[in-house]
Amino acid sequence: MMRTLRNKMMVAGLKVRKVLTHQSGDQMTGWLIVVLIVVVVGAVFMTLYQGSITQIWNSIVTKITGLLG
Repeated sequence: MMRTLRNKMMVAGLKVRKVLTHQSGDQMTGWLIVVLIVVVVGAVFMTLYQGSITQIWNSIVTKITGLLG
C-alpha cells in the first residue's frame, strides 16, 4: 500500500514539476497543485501517525511541566 502511494506521489510530483517549469503554462495553477499536494500529504501523515504524535506531544508537555513545577 505504501509503495503504491509513494509511486502515485512521485508521478504527481513529476507532473507538478513539468507544469511549474513549462514556460507557457499557468504558474498559479502549478503552485495551487503544489499546495494541494502538501495539504494532502500532511493529512495522510497526520491520519497515519496521530497516535504517535499525540504520545510524543504529551511526553514533551509532561517533561516541561515537570521542569517548571
